[in-house]
Amino acid sequence: VPLPLKPKREIMSDDILSYLPAMRAFARSLARNATDADDLVQETLLRALENIHRYTPGTNLRAWLFTIMRNRFFTNCRKAARERTGAPDCASLAPQVKPDQEWHLQACELQAALRAMPVHYREAIVLVGALGESYLDASRILDCDIGTIKSRVNRARSMLRRVLEPAF
Repeated sequence: VPLPLKPKREIMSDDILSYLPAMRAFARSLARNATDADDLVQETLLRALENIHRYTPGTNLRAWLFTIMRNRFFTNCRKAARERTGAPDCASLAPQVKPDQEWHLQACELQAALRAMPVHYREAIVLVGALGESYLDASRILDCDIGTIKSRVNRARSMLRRVLEPAF
């Protein structure tokens, strides 16, 4: 009884996994950068799956994959040569990560403004604004009317706004 033939996809996926280390090594020799090499391997695998109908089972799968990779690499090189670096819309000009010093300074300013605030306003704004307590729960915690809490929170926000917002 002859064994049923596997579809091309299954044959190919079984063999491709065994070539991954060699593909990564070849990609690194082309790209000379580990990140670009990994991207190249991923593009190669994607192209191989898209063009699986062009692969002839029984032929040299490794050579077919390496040809795809080499062609993809040269296509990427040609694309990169056409792109102008430093153009106004170039992604490399956009800051990737904002400096964390500003956040630290802003946090220090906020803490100083809270310390300078009268205690009853500070307690109300911390409970409602920072800890997320409801006005009702904050009034129970501070043992005062809900209207008083709303007033204290509003005044505390105004105080913080005056201190923290830059004057125009």
